[in-house]
Amino acid sequence: MNKQPVWQPSNEFMCRTRLYQWINELGLESYDDLLQRSQNDPEWFWAQVEKKAGVVWDAPYKSVIEDVNEIISPDWFAGGRLNIVESLLDRWAGQPESADRDALLVCSEDGRRTRFSFRELADAVDQCAKGLRALGVAKGDVVALYMPMISEAVIAMLATIRLGAIYAPAFSGYNADALAVRLKASGARFIVTAQGYQRRGNFIDMKGKVDEAIALGTDIEKVIVVGNGSPDFGVQLHKERDLTWESMLAEVTAGSAPLPAEEMASDDPLLLIYTSGTSGKPKGAVHTHAGLPLKAALDIGLCMDVGAGDTLFWITDMGWLTAPVAIFGALMSGAAVAIYDGAPNYPDNDRIWQLVDEFGATHLGFSPTFVRSLMKAEALPHRLPTKLRMFLSTGEPWDDKSWSWLFEKVGNSNLPIINYAGGTEIGGGILVNVLLRPMTASGFNSQVPGMDAVVMNPRGEPVRGEAGELVIRSPWVGMTRSFWNDHDKYCSEYFSRWPGCWVHGDMAIMFDDGSMQIPGRSDDTLNVAGKRLGPSELENVIVSHPDVAEVAVVGVPDDIKGEAAICFVVPRKADHHESLTRELRELVGQKIGKAFMPRNVFFVDALPRTKNGKVLRRVIKNAFVGQDVGDLSALDSYSALEDVARLGEEARAHS
Repeated sequence: MNKQPVWQPSNEFMCRTRLYQWINELGLESYDDLLQRSQNDPEWFWAQVEKKAGVVWDAPYKSVIEDVNEIISPDWFAGGRLNIVESLLDRWAGQPESADRDALLVCSEDGRRTRFSFRELADAVDQCAKGLRALGVAKGDVVALYMPMISEAVIAMLATIRLGAIYAPAFSGYNADALAVRLKASGARFIVTAQGYQRRGNFIDMKGKVDEAIALGTDIEKVIVVGNGSPDFGVQLHKERDLTWESMLAEVTAGSAPLPAEEMASDDPLLLIYTSGTSGKPKGAVHTHAGLPLKAALDIGLCMDVGAGDTLFWITDMGWLTAPVAIFGALMSGAAVAIYDGAPNYPDNDRIWQLVDEFGATHLGFSPTFVRSLMKAEALPHRLPTKLRMFLSTGEPWDDKSWSWLFEKVGNSNLPIINYAGGTEIGGGILVNVLLRPMTASGFNSQVPGMDAVVMNPRGEPVRGEAGELVIRSPWVGMTRSFWNDHDKYCSEYFSRWPGCWVHGDMAIMFDDGSMQIPGRSDDTLNVAGKRLGPSELENVIVSHPDVAEVAVVGVPDDIKGEAAICFVVPRKADHHESLTRELRELVGQKIGKAFMPRNVFFVDALPRTKNGKVLRRVIKNAFVGQDVGDLSALDSYSALEDVARLGEEARAHS
């Protein structure tokens, strides 16, 4: 059932947004007109996005898209020549009115702070690009980045792009085995890393993991190490292979002319980013110079209203797509991006609100998981930071309880929550909350303009009011060009089910007003006695119980119903499990129906999740029933998964 709106934009609020002003510039009557035209005439729409974003072209493109009906390998901005760093950085650094404006704000867990204006960031990127070129980095090379959220990570990323090389980030929490898989698959010959990073007062080694990964077999020839460790930590440099960041820059001739950006074709690779790989081998999504940054300018700059003078602070990691989307989106819009190297709830839960204040953040992005941790600790800000205008969220479905806590208790029922859903291969978002429509708890009030998304039933028919597959029917700027060295897998992964359609893998519900919900991944869908239900609908009911902190629901084989729901609950209290089990089953029966009452309720200390907070339902299900759990390189806690596997063994022993 569709929900009632809880946030309504006033006319005054809407008139101040960049999206509203852009609609007026285009001569359109309303947001609905923009959305409809973006889907019916993508060539017109993406031309307008490119102009609004102010992309700097070295040679103009001949057409926006060669064939609007080609969704697998569309040819965007054919004939155009550019290097996107000129749009991200050079144009702002070269103008007196913007050169000294904040571009990058950095803070670390030990309190160190750094600020870069656009001019200063451009100079730092130029120096790094010269240093990398002297080491042999050239157009088309893959440069891996295994970095914490420090300034050098952003500088190295932009310098790599400036050289026409392809940057390939890896999550800072990966162990050596997971890192080696990605280094080997990408064919990277260069890697930029750091000594390590601080987390909750402890120093976590990164350079040692790089050494282990290389020993497992990679093509790495040069390792550049940022010396950010404690003085007594030390770095073991391998002769001829390794050098420090400082020594690389020391070889750059002082005062030399800026290095021209390498001219690239529109569809030349920019970014190679691997999915977390919760099943099977990680897949390398390839993004382009005229792709992901332009999509980010739309999603971040226009849909989320980030513009000149704003500061975007999104808690993320350089190895997840959220980081480049946030960086590209902010810089393309002339705004500042803030990054934090540390745990945002350490040494206490108020740290996040202190950071927002210190950065002067206007936009704060985080995951529902992080919000639930704040809610559990009752970590309300003593006062809401004065510049903060809205919250941003992505990565996993919300539950109404934590969404409402953030909206009502933290935001005083005033700050909108822009829910945002897409994926690594999407290059940004499919669904979003735009600021020109009312918002409901946990939902999405619109597709991102330019995304022709529908919900299809198993027969391939568009449906409303019922759960189905989230499908995209037209190409969009920002979609991955392919999987690195595996185009066949790319085609089979997304285009094999229905011709001419991208099947995303999310279960979704579209309502009559066009708003949508995502209950979860489509392969997480429960099919109980022929009735399909997303796990988040059950989880939403269960977590509403005051004694439940977190829950994950999965479907397992059942002799009578075909599939039955089982729940893994993190309780707030250590006892009364028998009575709580009874109460939760009755609660589901009352709210959803007796057919969906969980067969079993298991109590655990923690849920298996990725290092960026996503609950791994498929891994939970497979571990419980004793099947192969696939690639676990993204897993945060093996003990949590071992508990699930043990419970499964006990259940099978008693069946």
